[in-house]
Amino acid sequence: MEESSQSPRDILSESASGLSVFKDRSKLSPDHVPSRLPFREQKLRELGVSFKGLIESPGSSSMRALIVGKTGTGKTVTARVFGREFRELARSRDVKLEYVHVNCYRQRTLYMITSEIAGTLRLPIPMRGFSSQEVFRAINDYLEKRNMHLIITLDEFDYLINSAPLGEVYFLVRLYDEIAASVKRINYIFIVRDWSTVNVLDKSLRDHVVRNVVEFKPYTASELYAILEDRTKEAFHEGTVPPEALELISEMHGYDKGGMGNARLAIEVLELAGDIADKGGHQMITREIVREANARANPESTVVSESISSLELHELITLYAVVKLSESRRGEYFTMGEVEEEYASVCRSVGEEPRKHTQFYEYVRKMRLMGILDTKQSGRGMRGRTTLVALNVPHSKELKMAIESRMGLASRP
Repeated sequence: MEESSQSPRDILSESASGLSVFKDRSKLSPDHVPSRLPFREQKLRELGVSFKGLIESPGSSSMRALIVGKTGTGKTVTARVFGREFRELARSRDVKLEYVHVNCYRQRTLYMITSEIAGTLRLPIPMRGFSSQEVFRAINDYLEKRNMHLIITLDEFDYLINSAPLGEVYFLVRLYDEIAASVKRINYIFIVRDWSTVNVLDKSLRDHVVRNVVEFKPYTASELYAILEDRTKEAFHEGTVPPEALELISEMHGYDKGGMGNARLAIEVLELAGDIADKGGHQMITREIVREANARANPESTVVSESISSLELHELITLYAVVKLSESRRGEYFTMGEVEEEYASVCRSVGEEPRKHTQFYEYVRKMRLMGILDTKQSGRGMRGRTTLVALNVPHSKELKMAIESRMGLASRP
């Protein structure tokens, strides 16, 4: 084999200066907030109606909205666009308004949430030595002194409900029961993946959350095509992404074509296809490149990667049991008994003592709230009523391998 005469620096310089299909790949980032929202304009209107009182009679009450929808349906980006545009609209009407977006998956406690809000507002509050409740009161005082109002979006509110002490959730949701204020300056948007999360709250909390509901449905193939077309114009050089490449991604992931209707995943496939084209020295993304990108874009990279890394051993074993059952019966639901039996079998194979049914049920419930598993009650055709369980992400070899790696199975003989 002939050795290259190039130095490592020459090799890297050549690769870094090579032509790319990308013009601005930041436009494909999950954090990118686009200038327009195709197929979510109506949702933006609904949010506008929900918060119009904040402009008409600011502070008369604490405004609330609840956004519900599966992963990749545009919930986060719509909330961010709403926050950005509504803030400017309010200011044009002489209402001082700020918007803060908090991800409850990353900020899982009341203390972390208050720190994020205070940091975003650049409040001169020393966090050390103060309780979360005291910091929240200081935030309210800060707004009061400056005659300002605030919309806080609690994204992935599911995680806070599932992991935080009830008292912390109660404090946030029923803030003005805890803080005496004639002018209500703090308002909320709650974002969850499904209704089951909200239904676990008691009525006194649920009534404060379930107001002005905005539901997001998965995207169809034609909707995904339009979204991808918009991003392509911003992110890629002209002529590098032909229509047939976008059509293929849209067909693969459109909800009406058997996909999940997940725009985030579709955009990730497009970005990965660009990487493959660059590494292969191609000036255009072909259908073959799209197929390769789609095969690589396993579901854990967008939905499960962070979630799997946070699961404990027996939660991983429970998920692994559902994955194993799905190998022979893809897309099907399994009875809780079937899953628990497979869970016990996997426990024995790795030398673990199976947990009791109550704890096992909690594992399933937690992963349903995380969006990894789906559950429903059995209907006609089954004797008695039981809970049915299924994967909420596509089954793949990569998913199984990722779980095995986390469980420590990959190195076992």
